[in-house]
Amino acid sequence: MFISGHYCRAFSLTPVGKNIRPAVYLDELRDYCLAKTGATEDMPFGPDVLTFKVAGKVFAMTNLERMPLAVALKCDPERTVDLRATYHGVSDGPYLRNLLWNYVQLQADVPVALVRELVDQSYDLVVSGLPKRERQRLAEAARGAS
Repeated sequence: MFISGHYCRAFSLTPVGKNIRPAVYLDELRDYCLAKTGATEDMPFGPDVLTFKVAGKVFAMTNLERMPLAVALKCDPERTVDLRATYHGVSDGPYLRNLLWNYVQLQADVPVALVRELVDQSYDLVVSGLPKRERQRLAEAARGAS
């Protein structure tokens, strides 16, 4: 798969000399994010940062050049502390507001189901902050797609 000059491929991460299969590959993350109602992708910060937006608001972003591969996701501040204490692959990321965004490394200690759940939560948090009219438009689009 090709995204604006970058091939989506499986990354073999090797922290501390161990091979760890990423919980989610870039193409899987991309497909999952774009399956959300009204989701679009964009590269507003340059050719290395891929963002996923709903109604023009970012709900996920990843730096295509930074290894290990990770995704920044909006998160409920109360849950943020617990996630960071439980998973080595969840931390505060560079340039992100400390408790509102998590930086989730796509590595083995963050299960696939949790990565998807965190993408869902990020999307839902962004949608909940949209004006009522925009939320209604997205709900209608979701009903029409099913």
